[in-house]
Amino acid sequence: MNTFLKNFGIILILVGVVVLGLYAMNPPTSNTPLAIAALLMVGGIAVHVILNRIID
Repeated sequence: MNTFLKNFGIILILVGVVVLGLYAMNPPTSNTPLAIAALLMVGGIAVHVILNRIID
């Protein structure tokens, strides 16, 4: 469980990158995927830093 929690932030960042990749491949209709990807990446960085300080 600790291993999953230590990598949870990285997983969120990768999901954000996938959302950006899908946005780039399809014709953009709105900015919603950009906002979702930004929230996932910024949140992933924050979660990664916070959880690694708590777990270690």
